[in-house]
Amino acid sequence: MPAAPRHMPTRIGEREFIVLMASLMALQALSIDSMLPALGAIASDLGSDNPNHRQLVIGVYLFGSAIGALLPGALADRFGRRPVLFAALGIYTVLALACAVVQDFTTLLVLRGLQALGSAGLSVMPSAIIRDCHEGDRMARMLSTTALVFMIVPILAPSFGQAALQLGGWRWIFGLTTVLSVAVTAWVWLRLPETLDPANRQAIRPRHIAANMGTALSNRASIGYVIGAGLVWAGLFGFLNSSQQLVAEHFGAGDSFPLYFAAMAGCMALANLVNSRIVERFGARRVSHTALLAFIALAALQVSRAYAGDETLSEFAVMMAAQMCLCALMGANFTSIALQPFGQIAGAAASVQMFTRSVLSSLLGGAIGQAFDGSARPLATALLAGGLIALALVFYSERGRLFRRLNPPGRQTV
Repeated sequence: MPAAPRHMPTRIGEREFIVLMASLMALQALSIDSMLPALGAIASDLGSDNPNHRQLVIGVYLFGSAIGALLPGALADRFGRRPVLFAALGIYTVLALACAVVQDFTTLLVLRGLQALGSAGLSVMPSAIIRDCHEGDRMARMLSTTALVFMIVPILAPSFGQAALQLGGWRWIFGLTTVLSVAVTAWVWLRLPETLDPANRQAIRPRHIAANMGTALSNRASIGYVIGAGLVWAGLFGFLNSSQQLVAEHFGAGDSFPLYFAAMAGCMALANLVNSRIVERFGARRVSHTALLAFIALAALQVSRAYAGDETLSEFAVMMAAQMCLCALMGANFTSIALQPFGQIAGAAASVQMFTRSVLSSLLGGAIGQAFDGSARPLATALLAGGLIALALVFYSERGRLFRRLNPPGRQTV
């Protein structure tokens, strides 16, 4: 990899590195988005009658991932990135296979929660590995480029799930994710070197780990971005939880739902592409602050249209696609800004920040989904409230000053 740190072997090139990091993250996304078209069939086959309960197949996984994110980083700071990745991949594979043969809805939810809990390192490790190799706006570009490649999965996953559903039933979805996880495991084994600098290894002492995590959460320049991101993404998770009911049923998209979802996710991928091209020029703060202000303005318009009572599918899809774009412009940049102060404890910082963001967004996103009342009003209101509070938190972290540069373009850890 160009300009790699001295402790990192040069076995893997930058493009392959980006695709591999995206593939690790994509396994988690595939376990969420590929389920969307199958939620009705899963609930029907396994005996769940409440329409909103089907959302728990998604919500339980999101919450399990959030809780599980707390420990992998600290373990990776001690034992290295590769052992934690292999443990997460193993748990993901075994429990995906178990979900494929389950016969009861409650059991499925338990297995989904355990799978998400044990494989949360797949979401945490890519950020820590990238932080091992880069910093500042360069890190933001790498995170954004990885997110761009990763976004191919949410675009294709609902169609993947619907195809599996039509060809062999919803159990095929779990079977195919098992096969894919085995392939990614082999790829990591053969190609990904250990990126943790031996000088940065941390002791496994509860007090030491707690101190590192406390440091990561008590830093004023960081915490506003962590919580702010959780609030913004809560709205997106609320949409994810209720999207099948909202788009397919309320707005009448029907079997075209995967196409609408793919189009919206495609816009999000485009936003990550734009961010990867502009963030080193304009800076992570300038890009993400502008996106947050636009997010709030658009959410206000969504509230207006939702409460007017005559919102169309096209209007909703266009505005939601735009909001997903703005979330993409905030996501990698907020993460980069929040991780910037923690080069020596990147694993613990990535874990506790991911945990905080994800618990907040999954719990609030689940509540937003369960508030679905046959309209877009709960979602629109949540997007506006989350955006406004996030702006206040960013002001707190920035001491009232927006649009500053993070650091000179191109600076890296060496």
